[in-house]
Amino acid sequence: MNLQNESDGSSLVSQVEHALKLSTDYALGLVHPDGHWYGEMNANVTVTAEYIFLRQAFGLDLKADAIAYCRYLLSQQNSDGSWGLAPEHPGDVSTSTEAYLALKILGTSPHIPAMRRARAFVLEAGGIARVRVFTRIFLATFGLFPWDAVPELPVELMLLPSICPINIYTFASWARGTIAPLLIICHHRPVYSLPNGKSATNDYLDELWLDCTSKSVPYGQPLWDLLSQREFAGSAFGVLDKILYQLNGLRSIPLVRAYARKQCIKWILERQEKTGDWAGIFPPMHASMYAFTLEGYKLNDDPVQLGFQALEQFAWEDEKGKRIQACVSPVWDTALMTIGFCDAMSPNQQAIDKALKWIRARQLLEPRGDWRVYRPQLAPGGFSFEYENSWYPDVDDTAAIILAQVKDDSGSIGSDSVIAAATWILGMQNPDGGWAAFDVENDKLFLNKIPFSDMDSLCDTSCADITGRILEAFGLMMKCSSGKADAGLMLLPLRAACARGVQYLVSTQKPNGSWFGRWGCNYIYGTSHALCGLAYFGDESRVRVIVKPALQWLKSRQNDDGGWGESVLSYKLPDEEKQASTPSQTAWALMGLLSHLPVTDDAIESGIQYLVSSQKPEKGIGSSWPQVVYTGTGFPNHFYLGYDYYRHYFPMMALGRYLQGTQRLH
Repeated sequence: MNLQNESDGSSLVSQVEHALKLSTDYALGLVHPDGHWYGEMNANVTVTAEYIFLRQAFGLDLKADAIAYCRYLLSQQNSDGSWGLAPEHPGDVSTSTEAYLALKILGTSPHIPAMRRARAFVLEAGGIARVRVFTRIFLATFGLFPWDAVPELPVELMLLPSICPINIYTFASWARGTIAPLLIICHHRPVYSLPNGKSATNDYLDELWLDCTSKSVPYGQPLWDLLSQREFAGSAFGVLDKILYQLNGLRSIPLVRAYARKQCIKWILERQEKTGDWAGIFPPMHASMYAFTLEGYKLNDDPVQLGFQALEQFAWEDEKGKRIQACVSPVWDTALMTIGFCDAMSPNQQAIDKALKWIRARQLLEPRGDWRVYRPQLAPGGFSFEYENSWYPDVDDTAAIILAQVKDDSGSIGSDSVIAAATWILGMQNPDGGWAAFDVENDKLFLNKIPFSDMDSLCDTSCADITGRILEAFGLMMKCSSGKADAGLMLLPLRAACARGVQYLVSTQKPNGSWFGRWGCNYIYGTSHALCGLAYFGDESRVRVIVKPALQWLKSRQNDDGGWGESVLSYKLPDEEKQASTPSQTAWALMGLLSHLPVTDDAIESGIQYLVSSQKPEKGIGSSWPQVVYTGTGFPNHFYLGYDYYRHYFPMMALGRYLQGTQRLH
């Protein structure tokens, strides 16, 4: 192919230039006055449902927003009556049960067609007995599930020192922040009122049980089954759970229990931001509200009042209704949008400068954070994802911000901000050579066999996508350092870390040439980020060996329309058929290809043409790319995210890198 559009004769380059102009206009129309971007983060309906449960439990007003909440919940219902983990995802019994309960609490009649369809789906899926452990806990707080059918979570866990094989810090950051308040909840075993009253054996959801006379349903496999499957860790935790059950969850040692509860609340309080947030994510914020009130705090006490204010900051309302986000992503969105502007060679330098100033002001330079438990000597320098989250900077954000700064100004490699960020990332490298999101050496995978872990998400291990982004950031730094006399101090540790990072990617490549995508869906995401990072190390023979099959795999996944698509179901079915093209996944694939192939490659030109032709006018402020499906990942197989701006800044990056490649041809 050449750079001509056969249909109208105009050059593909000029079409790309026009598309970038329209996309830049759109982005500038969305920027906040202080220079940052913040798009909605979509998730499944459980987040909103659980916030409704919280307000019901505390007797707070639900009437004012009931119509808006109901409109949102019903808008997400599948045609079969279910609610799934993501758009176009099959129904999920836990998600559907929580949505049904939330709608009923809000006053929706169980006799309307939507509720009848929901009830039929839940019953066909096995009824409430089949819900996950976390849903059991929420139901138990209303007397809808017996507390005896919930795993024991002794609050004494908070007393175990960090040198123990199991302690609060061996859990991933998102898990420990949620587990801490859950320990308090499971100690008290509260039962709150529903619209039909308060009862430890409430019949409010009996219509969703196959057998409402027998609700003490086991939450795990029988021990003999686990042993026969050689699940020794699961068996050990199962035995421990039964022992704890016989010991009444250690409640019979009141002095120790009282001290553990006090330490748990102290731990939670220490991690509350001045704005009321915890870790910048919904689950610990939501659970901490219960924990505080159960330990005697009143609704008008500062920690609780601030917590509710922070939760309301997660609310998003439009024509679809009102919902609560699982998290907010302003730093992430601003960093990636800035990279998009830089890749697009945007003349809007003022917008880039303003965005970078906003980002730099949020660098976490105080010695605070759970990451310091296992890296106490490491200097701070990371960035967090959200507006307020000083305890949990993340490695991926920090690498993206290095890229944004260096792409804008190669001289920034010597800035205090970039040096502090890179130094912190270097110290967060795992022994296997890769990087995780928030923690280091958080790889005790046996923890996922604990009875309350039915989402396989208690660890934060190295992953290819983050490792690839860091290799890209460090590779760019080293490239920009070439010939600069004052760059030597950083070059040696960067080179050593990258050598180990490359080896990690060598060891984790799939037989078909792809890489698993932990934080984006899925193999396209992982493969793209790995390839973008490896592009800076292409002169190494081991890199050339793994790049070739990766490029071949990406090309094999291209659709006839020139784009790429992949369903979140690929986490469960890796060999699934190709899916409809999406702008974000097409952009990822293109960036992976562009980092190693010429712009005249047929697959690249077809992909670029797809992006150009699928761009649509939006909101009267330029053009963007429509995308409904979720391509972000929270927990593979269990929780997915739809970042609204993924459909925009990633195509900007791909088109911009293509345009830069065409300029290098001349």
